[in-house]
Amino acid sequence: MDDKTRFLTTVSGVAFAVMLVIVQVGIFLGMLESASITIDRMDADLWVCAKNTPNIDFANTFPELYVHRVRSIPGVLQADNLIVWFVTVALPNGAKEAAIVYGLEDFPRWRFPWDVVSGDPADLRRGRYVFVDDSAERRFGTFEEGEYREFLGLRLKIIGRTRQARSFTTNPIAFLDYRVAQALAPLDLRRRTTYIIVKLEPGADVEAIRAEIRRRLPYNDVRTKQEWADRSRGYWVENTGLGLSMFVTVFLGCLVGVVVVAQTSYTATIEHFKEFATVKAIGGCNADIYRIIARQATISALVGFSIGAAMAHAVRPLLAGLDLKLIIHPTLVGNVFVGAVALCLGASLISFRKIAGLDPAVVFRS
Repeated sequence: MDDKTRFLTTVSGVAFAVMLVIVQVGIFLGMLESASITIDRMDADLWVCAKNTPNIDFANTFPELYVHRVRSIPGVLQADNLIVWFVTVALPNGAKEAAIVYGLEDFPRWRFPWDVVSGDPADLRRGRYVFVDDSAERRFGTFEEGEYREFLGLRLKIIGRTRQARSFTTNPIAFLDYRVAQALAPLDLRRRTTYIIVKLEPGADVEAIRAEIRRRLPYNDVRTKQEWADRSRGYWVENTGLGLSMFVTVFLGCLVGVVVVAQTSYTATIEHFKEFATVKAIGGCNADIYRIIARQATISALVGFSIGAAMAHAVRPLLAGLDLKLIIHPTLVGNVFVGAVALCLGASLISFRKIAGLDPAVVFRS
């Protein structure tokens, strides 16, 4: 009975550690994906932005006419201005909520937005219209196509819905025509833009074109899609303590697992001291006993990992209801599995040390 209870305790400790690590790292990956999801989905090879722009959400402006300098460079297939801007949205109940608007002249050309539920993004060019992401319902309340919302005092008609368009700050994203976006904040955006997105011709030399853009626009930064995505994600990791928070949580989860496994393993070793002494007395060696303890630890790791991984997958719908995206990559699961086995084997080392000094004569004592 004690062995069963001890085994369940060990498995519970491992399962808790596994679930905590998978969930914490999975949420971390989900948040990082949101920090760069629009960059990843936009069909652009290069991004031109104002100097030292920290990430895609916190954009600075520069003259919109710069786009013509980029378009004239050999090897550039297309280049357009893009506005990314924080706005406040007035709700029917009188409250106000924040959103991020993306303004483009031709959304279909850039295959953006990427997950359209209803409506045609090409219709945004027709006037004061807007696409709103489904995630806005959590902040804005329910809304339907054909309804109106005020964005910075400008009344826009909702003509479509999207999915998955949410920023790192959980602010929903809205899509509207470039000129309409400028009309939202005329003092800041009149004849100005926040980005130039660039699509290159097949086989074009990326670095040569980037160098030419830098020569023509010396006061702007030019980044590849991957560089810009990495910078946007890195900003939140470095400036919000997100990375440290994840590390601390993972460390505490592993610590709990190690303590539980080490304690139960050591207790089991002490209680079976005479049995291990018998193994030595009949010719066994420390290695034989180590294998027995290691096998027990491995079984605990396998069972605990299976339960913990299942629990992590089970909480995904609950987290989705809280607007938290949990990403569980096979690589993450594989690494956690290896870590769980290593955790249990490492926790068993304290038992190994006790066995090393075991005297076989213990078995002959009363």
